[in-house]
Amino acid sequence: MKEIMKYSGCFVCGEKNSCGLKARFFYDDDRAVTEVIADDIYEGYRGIFHGGILSTLLDEVMIKAILAKDIYAVTAEFTVKFVKPVRTGDKIRLVGKILNQRGRLFFTEGLAFDEKGELYAEASGKYFEARPELKEILVQSID
Repeated sequence: MKEIMKYSGCFVCGEKNSCGLKARFFYDDDRAVTEVIADDIYEGYRGIFHGGILSTLLDEVMIKAILAKDIYAVTAEFTVKFVKPVRTGDKIRLVGKILNQRGRLFFTEGLAFDEKGELYAEASGKYFEARPELKEILVQSID
């Protein structure tokens, strides 16, 4: 497995972001993967991991599947279907992959599982490959 490039200040993957998730993403068999522990500092309700943070992780794992191919992209839209709540302290395994591409538009899928392989949430996303002028800005962020 190869670690996917990152920006050290990123909320999701940056190791220098003091309030961030510090998730490490790897590329394995055409998929981006990561595992995180649902820390209680990201609670929505007592003992329940915030759905917005889970959505953020799903967005990131989908875009990392594109970035792993050395393609810089930005989120156009994504939707999340929540299946069951994530309890704080739970380990979450996230998987993202590219389903299709039409020109500069990538269609992706993201899945979040518990340790038993049961689904917490699923997402679908659309991401635009950055045009050269935006790509220049994005590349400057990468460590």
